[in-house]
Amino acid sequence: MQLSIVVPVHNEESNIRPLVGEIADVLANTGLEAEMIFVDDSSQDGTLGELRQLQTLYPDLRVICHRICCGQSTALHTGIRCARGTLIATLDGDGQNDPADIPRLLEQWHTLAADGHDPLVAGYRRRRQDSEWRRFSSRLANTVRGYLLKDQTPDSGCGLKVFSRHLFLSLPYFDHMHRFLPALARRAGVAVISVEVNHRPRIHGYSKYGTWQRLWAGVWDLLGVFWLQHRARLPDVSELPAPQDG
Repeated sequence: MQLSIVVPVHNEESNIRPLVGEIADVLANTGLEAEMIFVDDSSQDGTLGELRQLQTLYPDLRVICHRICCGQSTALHTGIRCARGTLIATLDGDGQNDPADIPRLLEQWHTLAADGHDPLVAGYRRRRQDSEWRRFSSRLANTVRGYLLKDQTPDSGCGLKVFSRHLFLSLPYFDHMHRFLPALARRAGVAVISVEVNHRPRIHGYSKYGTWQRLWAGVWDLLGVFWLQHRARLPDVSELPAPQDG
């Protein structure tokens, strides 16, 4: 199996069933073969019960559970470590990312991979369906991050991304790393491109991140990634041919 679709969820009871159904429809309509991995990050509502029921309907649905809430980055890390596919597509669990965009990101990934790259393809929510304050705070965060990290990515926080499992597991792991994947990939010498994707309003539930919580965590993480970038070294490696007999 080549593709694993990894979705971290926490208290998304009302969003689980329609999201799983949408992913399954995309796979059926495009002929893609993939497993769905939902990582329940210690939800306190009926999220896990919904996932248990859906497993009886969708044999390719795997459910991984955290007994203690560890956050989105750790849930992603858990899901990708458990994945059987060599290629990973990620989505947020709130239903705002559109699974119908996955095939386009996969096409871009395969185009770059054909040239010998191990790329990262990131979604770009040009028309975000969020509150005005949230759009403003995200634009500000993206501007500051882009200025300091030079990651050339207009929307680093979009949950919709495609990359190889090998690439992800080779990157430095830390809490909130999911917001800095393009910068970390570029630090490793990887090609990163952004593809415009659909973004939908949240219908059920609420965001798990407050503005100030994201701000203070983001400042520390931004400084940490900035330090990592300036400590990176990318050697130009070659190997001498073995001597010939005679």
